[in-house]
Amino acid sequence: MRHEEFIGKVQNRGRLSGHGEAERATRSVLETLGERIPEGLADNLAAQLPHEIGEHLRRTEIYGGAGSGERFGRHDFIERVAHRAGSDEPRAAFLTRVVLEVTDEATQGAVAQKVRGSLPADLRELVAAGSSG
Repeated sequence: MRHEEFIGKVQNRGRLSGHGEAERATRSVLETLGERIPEGLADNLAAQLPHEIGEHLRRTEIYGGAGSGERFGRHDFIERVAHRAGSDEPRAAFLTRVVLEVTDEATQGAVAQKVRGSLPADLRELVAAGSSG
């Protein structure tokens, strides 16, 4: 999937008014995901995405270390996305579902399945809900 197609899907499914909003939502979700999952997994996921989008996952890596993989649950995840996206938490939860759904499609589910497996149950539910869930 190309960058423009990815962002277009986020814009359409997220009912966002412009390309910039879709870029911001994507960055907000993937940077937060990059903080939550192990660094190696973030790298593998980033490699399956268009370069500009994959870099959002790498922004939070701790090079030379064991990786980020911070432990936090759904509430903190959504709170971080809301802060980054400049939105309220219900909107951030919806945008998270949208971005992760498009990410799953872009990677054809292979790496995204491993990502889901690395998350606690409350975050797995959020990932699995999709844009219509």
